[in-house]
Amino acid sequence: MQKHILLVEDDEAIREMVEKFLLMEGFVVSSVSNGEEAVQQCLSTSFDLVILDIMIPKLDGLEVLKIIRQQEALPIIIMSAKDSDVDKALGLGLGADDYIAKPFSMLEFSARVKAAIRRATKYSNQIEEKQDVLIVGDLSINVTNFSVEKN
Repeated sequence: MQKHILLVEDDEAIREMVEKFLLMEGFVVSSVSNGEEAVQQCLSTSFDLVILDIMIPKLDGLEVLKIIRQQEALPIIIMSAKDSDVDKALGLGLGADDYIAKPFSMLEFSARVKAAIRRATKYSNQIEEKQDVLIVGDLSINVTNFSVEKN
């Protein structure tokens, strides 16, 4: 199944370039140009990843990040021209999963997108599966379906 990405970028040239690249990589992409649209999209549509610029109109990216984090646990990559350590620490501290500074290599960008989705799907599913069954001696206790098996 194709992964659905929300791209939040107000610079039309960058938005088009990134969107075309993600489409070529096989993703489904929805793009918006301001923070209010980003919040509306996140509340009404299910996404596998959000790529979020910080300096966007109507509601800045950090506010959007805070709102999304209150509602969703999906991965968020900040994509910003602000590249100081303070900006990166602030974005990551507010809940972003990754931070990539503009300009960036499309190869690195692709790797970061795929890694964020992989962490959110493959690895989290493995953890959940392991937590569903508790092993105590020769007993297996499945906390999902409330069953117990011996040997």
